[in-house]
Amino acid sequence: MFDPSTLRYDANGLIPAIAQDAASGEVLMMAWMNAESVARTLNSGNVTYWSRSRQSFWVKGETSGHLQKLVEMRVDCDRDTLLVLVDQTGPACHTNRRSCFYTALRDGQEIEILKPLQAD
Repeated sequence: MFDPSTLRYDANGLIPAIAQDAASGEVLMMAWMNAESVARTLNSGNVTYWSRSRQSFWVKGETSGHLQKLVEMRVDCDRDTLLVLVDQTGPACHTNRRSCFYTALRDGQEIEILKPLQAD
């Protein structure tokens, strides 16, 4: 059985977690996890992060309905970053965009490459 304590956390007990759409491969967002949020994610199948601003657990989509269901969790070679493959419902970003990575740097300029999703 996997033991979350075997991961390499930073001085605050956190590890970066990159969320990627399991079907399309699109990178959706990056957030932080601690050992308990890793365990909660693996046990529940609902991706759970650690909110640094609120100092509390954050189940992605619990209030917005934009859920992230865990498909697979991967550990990088240094054991200090996670890749969370998810089934994303709705937008992943709080700005109502599919991905938090909606700004590209091209020829020294910032270009918005994803518009907010339209409300139903």
